[in-house]
Amino acid sequence: MTSILLALVIGAAFGAVLDRVGASNPTIINKMLNLTDLSLAKAILLAIGTGSVLMFGGQMLGLVDVGHMSVKTAYVGVFIGGLLLGAGWAIAGYCPGTGVVAAASGRKDALFFIAGGLLGAAAYMVTYPSWKASGLLDKIAGGKVTLGTIPGAKYEGLTALPGDILGIVLGLAFIAVAFALPERLVGQPAQAQPAE
Repeated sequence: MTSILLALVIGAAFGAVLDRVGASNPTIINKMLNLTDLSLAKAILLAIGTGSVLMFGGQMLGLVDVGHMSVKTAYVGVFIGGLLLGAGWAIAGYCPGTGVVAAASGRKDALFFIAGGLLGAAAYMVTYPSWKASGLLDKIAGGKVTLGTIPGAKYEGLTALPGDILGIVLGLAFIAVAFALPERLVGQPAQAQPAE
């Protein structure tokens, strides 16, 4: 019961942060994806980079148990699914997590997004045998692999590089990009109009 309460508290806090940075607002998502306002992209890069540095640094210090790390199996269908998720995110202005946050904050369009996602998941479940038979769900690159090798993990690394160091370096790179990225890549800032 304690773990469920902790999950609810952490989920609510995460949702509040997502809402605060604008990740549950389709207009802000659209501006990010068309490169006219990158403040949300900067927040996402900073969060991923900080999380990576803390997680891999914690693993090196023995504060984070590697056994809790979950690596998803690599197969062609994952890459196709990622493309579909990205296209859906651009069209709807939501990804699954931000859709739930938007619904919780009172956006009615998010309820339709969630219903569509549930229908899509149901369609996938019904057609799963066909997807399995197609070969799109066959493992590639050994299945569950990581970029670097992490001591004590049950996953193989694609390279012999130490995974913890690689994770910290990539996290620092994400943080650097977050700070170096301009506010926009396309368009000009709105000009203030003089009062008449």
